[in-house]
Amino acid sequence: MSNPTRRQALTAGAVGAVGAAAAIAPALAGTASAESGTSESNPLFSQENSMLVLIDYQPEMVNGVTSMNKDLLQLNVKALARIARLLKIPTVLTTVGVKAGVNHPTIPSLREEVPTLTEYDRMTMNAWEDEPVRRAIKATGRRNVVFAALWTEICLAFPVVHAQRDGYRTMVVTDAVGGTSPAAHEAGIQRVIQAGSIPNSFLGILGEWIRDWSDPRSDAGREVVPWYWAELAKLDLG
Repeated sequence: MSNPTRRQALTAGAVGAVGAAAAIAPALAGTASAESGTSESNPLFSQENSMLVLIDYQPEMVNGVTSMNKDLLQLNVKALARIARLLKIPTVLTTVGVKAGVNHPTIPSLREEVPTLTEYDRMTMNAWEDEPVRRAIKATGRRNVVFAALWTEICLAFPVVHAQRDGYRTMVVTDAVGGTSPAAHEAGIQRVIQAGSIPNSFLGILGEWIRDWSDPRSDAGREVVPWYWAELAKLDLG
């Protein structure tokens, strides 16, 4: 018998995820852990203490990514935006060079997840150096900032390093960002880690935001996770 393909494995994972969510939720109902609290001493990011910044998910930037599969990249950032929207986590969306006629706006697959968000367009490489963007982030009152951006080595690294310097605690979603080469992506990730940022994945931050299946807000996770695995199974990942 031949080995299962990755597509078959992902399809099985999608079915399993639905079953797991159904099985886990009743088992955990009413068993909220003290570790899921929201005190300032808790080292994890939570729905109450964090926000999301999405930087430059535009056609030109997506086309320049070579560090990972572009379809997977777009699915991951779409899923990230979806869970943030459902959990009502403050989100700031930025673009670069649209008003100048250099680039196009945010890709439709992401924009449809955040249709009401203001799109802050700028000309600076570093979004943190753009006053309206920085003001929008500060206005949320959150000091834990989750970043996703294109490209890793520039538009992710620069604002993350700057935010760390300004006293914010940052996290980067490594499978929702991409660089112009695998080496450039890795250099960007290493740079933000050295600056003190925390690497995570899409499913990692989803779990960190939820953490308690007995919380009514975890319905967002039950909605997104099976959908995500089903969409993942559709991709031609070999």
